[in-house]
Amino acid sequence: MQARNYCIVTIMFHTIISVLLLALWGVAAPAGPALAASAPQPYAANLFQGHFSQAKDAKDTSVIMPGDRVVLRLWGGDVRVDQTLAVADDGHLDVPQVGAIPVAGLGYDKLAEALRSKLAAAGHGDVQIYAAPLDARPVAVFVTGGVQRPGRYTGTPGDPLLSFLDKAGGLDPVRGSYRDIRLIRNNVTVATLDLYPFARKGVLPAVRVQEGDTLVVGDKGPSVAAVGAVRNAALFEFPKGKATGAALMDLAEPLGSASHVALSGTRNGAPYSTYLPIRELRSLKLEDGDQVQFIADAPGNTIMVEVQGAVRGASRFPVRQGARLAEVKNFIAVEPGRANLAAMYIKRKSVAARQKKAIADSLRRLEETALTASSGSAEEAQIRAKEAEMVSKFVERAKAVEPEGVVVLDGGPDKADLTLEDGDVIVIPTKSDVVLVSGEVMMPQALLWNKKKDAADYIKGAGGYTNRADHDKVLVLHQNGAVTQDDDDIRPGDQIMILPKVESKSMQAVKDISQVIMQVVVSARMLLGMPSL
Repeated sequence: MQARNYCIVTIMFHTIISVLLLALWGVAAPAGPALAASAPQPYAANLFQGHFSQAKDAKDTSVIMPGDRVVLRLWGGDVRVDQTLAVADDGHLDVPQVGAIPVAGLGYDKLAEALRSKLAAAGHGDVQIYAAPLDARPVAVFVTGGVQRPGRYTGTPGDPLLSFLDKAGGLDPVRGSYRDIRLIRNNVTVATLDLYPFARKGVLPAVRVQEGDTLVVGDKGPSVAAVGAVRNAALFEFPKGKATGAALMDLAEPLGSASHVALSGTRNGAPYSTYLPIRELRSLKLEDGDQVQFIADAPGNTIMVEVQGAVRGASRFPVRQGARLAEVKNFIAVEPGRANLAAMYIKRKSVAARQKKAIADSLRRLEETALTASSGSAEEAQIRAKEAEMVSKFVERAKAVEPEGVVVLDGGPDKADLTLEDGDVIVIPTKSDVVLVSGEVMMPQALLWNKKKDAADYIKGAGGYTNRADHDKVLVLHQNGAVTQDDDDIRPGDQIMILPKVESKSMQAVKDISQVIMQVVVSARMLLGMPSL
C-alpha cells in the first residue's frame, strides 16, 4: 500500500514538473523572435515590399524602348528587308536601305505607320511592311540563391532585375547578399547587380533579360551593424576585405553629435569590445558580426538656460559650461519695478528627478502598508479593503505629480551663488501685494497683505478652518520657493496652505500619507486631496 502511494505521488510530482517546464518554455519561447525583431534590418531590405513586382499597365508594355528588338519585313518594291533589328540607345531604328528612324516611345501599333511615312518620303511608297515586336512576349527567368521563394517567374524583357527578385519574395535577410547578384545566360555571367548604389543614389544597370536566364543571389558577405546616433541604422554588408570603419561611416552617416563608438564583436574566437573616439574608427578594420554603436559622448562647451517670470527680452540663451548664477543674472533684462529679484530661485531637472524618486519611494511604502494590514474580524476586513481602495486612488493621483525641482537661494541671489546646469530655469517672481490662502479653509481666496497680520489672521479672513483641516499642518509657500511650517513671517506674494487631516486605524498609513502630501506640496507647490478613510 505504501509502495502504491509512493508511485502515485511520484507520478504526480513528475506531471507537475512537466507542466511547469512547458509553461516556462511557453513564456521563454517568444524571447528569440523578440530579440531578432529588435536587431537592425539589412540595409536596402525595404526595397522588397511588392512594388517592383506589380503588373505593368498594358500601355507601358506596348511602347518601344531602347534595346527592344523588332522583326521587320519589307517587300513589293525595290526595297527588300527581312531582319531582326534592335532599337539603339539613342532610340533610333537603323533600317537597311532606308536609314535611321526615331521610334523610342512610339507605340508598337504606330510602328508600321511611322515606317510607311519614312519610306514614302524616300520614294518607296509601294513597299509592303510587316513589323512586329520580338520582345513584347513574356519571358521566364529562374531566380535562385538567397531569396525567400526560389522559382521560375515570368515578366517582360524590359523588366528590371528588381522585379524578378521582388516576385521571389525579396532577399533572405540571413543568407542573401545585397551586393552579389548575378544574371547568368548560357552558363556565362552577363550582368552583375549591387543594390547599394540603387538604394543610395538610384543607380541601376540597364540590362534586358531573355528566356531561360537565371538570376542568382550570392551568399551574404561580411556584415556589420551600425546603431545609435546615425541616420541609417542598419546591418551593412561589405565585399570581402572591404569592411572598414571609413566604409561603415560612409554608409551609416553618423550624426554630428556622435563623438565616440562602442565596438563589440569576436576576435580569435573570443568576445571583443572597445570604446574609442569616432575619428579612430575610420582606420579600423571590421569583422563579420561586429556591432558599432555611435554615441554622443563629448561634453559640450555651452549649456542652455531659461528665464521665467518678470523678464523681458530673450527667455532662453546659451552660457558657457560651468557658468555661475552671479555671472548670468547681470545679463537678464527684468521688468523694472515689477521684478522681485530678492525672491529669485532655480528650477532644476536633476532635483526634480530626485524629488520624483522620493515620492515614488513613499508611495511604495504606503501601498505596502495598506495592502498588508491585518484584520481581526470580518467587519474590520471590510474597512481595510475600503481603505486600500482609497489609498490606491490616492497613489495614482500622486504618481501623476511632476515636481518642479526648486532650488531655494538661501539669503537671496546675491549671497547664494551656484553653478548652473544645462536646462536650469531661473525664476524671477513678479512683486505682489496679496497673500493667497488655500487648502482646508472655508473660502480659499487672495487677501491684501498687511504687515501687522500673521497666518491666523489670514486664515480667519478666509473663513477659518474646515472640519477636515489639520491645525498643526499650516504651510507657508514663499515667493522664493521656500516652504515653512507654522511661520508667522508672512510676506507679500506668499501662499498659506492648510493640509487635510488624515484619519485611519493604521498609524503607519497616517504617517505615510501625511509624508506624501507634504512632499507634493514642497516639490510641486500643490495640495493633493485625500478622501477620508
